[in-house]
Amino acid sequence: MNGNPHVSEGLKLGLIGDNIAHSRSPLLHRLAGAQNEIEVCYDRLVPNELGLDFEQVFELCSRENYRGVNVTYPYKERVAELVRIDDPLVRAIGAVNTVIFEGDTPLGHNTDYSGFMAAYRLRRGSKATGPVLMIGTGGVGRAVAFGLVALGAPELRLMDRDPSKAEVLAKALEAVAPDMKVSIWIDAEKAANGTMGLINCTPVGMVGYEGTPLKRAFMQSAEWAFDAVYTPVDTQFLQDASISGLSIISGWELFFFQGVHAWKKFSNLPVDETALRVALTDMGETA
Repeated sequence: MNGNPHVSEGLKLGLIGDNIAHSRSPLLHRLAGAQNEIEVCYDRLVPNELGLDFEQVFELCSRENYRGVNVTYPYKERVAELVRIDDPLVRAIGAVNTVIFEGDTPLGHNTDYSGFMAAYRLRRGSKATGPVLMIGTGGVGRAVAFGLVALGAPELRLMDRDPSKAEVLAKALEAVAPDMKVSIWIDAEKAANGTMGLINCTPVGMVGYEGTPLKRAFMQSAEWAFDAVYTPVDTQFLQDASISGLSIISGWELFFFQGVHAWKKFSNLPVDETALRVALTDMGETA
């Protein structure tokens, strides 16, 4: 079947996060396992529902023979302090969304970073990003910001309800991309003026967090928009951007590619991306 000792008897995985009842990650990984004829158990692990804090849930996974876990909002920065990070880029990002339990110390990765770049290139090819406004500088925002560095963005405007988080990210970016113009804003409507790209990396728009971080009237100068939220896929932010004539990169694409990249780290096995995309779509992207 396969020669990977970690998956010969099946694969035990999980997702730690809040508000993850609608996550498609369990289905994605079970379908990837089915392609390779292995059984995958993928658990949703919500600390509050388990009566535990995040660190206790993480320790439970380590004890109970999970091969690995994905970590989502709001724990991506928190978990970075509990794992070994070999990749200097991921250390600079300061957020982890994929953990492998192997050896004495869990190993942390960030597939949001690579997933965002894959999603951008799928929808926009080699087109320049231009100046970008990014609202939200938490775990996924940090990964997306470093993805923008790799994509050659000349300017990044940061906005967060907590300006100190934006300042920390700005310093991290300046260390690796001194030529990128990075600024911190307190008013998204003013910050949007003159940008080419608009990005939402907050939970606003997610099921349970309805709304939009930027009104449609302030999208007119932009060319493209990305929303990290994918439940629902068609957020108010992206609906407004589409009506305003912007090209759209949905959070579903980030979800898909970060999941594919995480699967390869969990299993060291291939996946037919086209077939996986079709299977996920046939089963309902927004279910």
